Amino acid sequence: MSKTTRATQFLAKAGAAFTVHTYDYDPSADRIGMAAAEALGEHPSRVLKTLMAEVDGKPVCVVVPSDCEVSMKKLAAAFHGKSANMMKPADAERLTGYHVGGISPFGQKKQVPTAIEVAAMAQDKVYINGGQRGLQVRLAPEDARRALNAAAAPLIA
Repeated sequence: MSKTTRATQFLAKAGAAFTVHTYDYDPSADRIGMAAAEALGEHPSRVLKTLMAEVDGKPVCVVVPSDCEVSMKKLAAAFHGKSANMMKPADAERLTGYHVGGISPFGQKKQVPTAIEVAAMAQDKVYINGGQRGLQVRLAPEDARRALNAAAAPLIA
């Protein structure tokens, strides 16, 4: 497995301090983020999942703790919209250039507005997908927010 991806290159270019961590990706896992947290030996609130959604028909990226569900109402509000829905996996792959299970908010083919769950900002370090299945980057949530020019907003149900 390569530890250099578009995501890690993006973070390096942004000047973010991060470390790379690999684990055995289980394609049959019901909840990929929870499986990653278990494999890394971390609490699920520190392992964030990257989700692609649409607000009023426009693509957005959402980063939330792996043990949480996104509130569509809060998601729409975070992007000043009226309605939100999750993006179809094939559309998310086409837009980001990553495969489901390896979608990172960093280094997407087309950068879209991004929001990070505000509760995750209280962690000292978080894990976020590094652009490949079984690859996570560990960094300060504020460094992730700054690199992505993301909003910190309440997003979870």
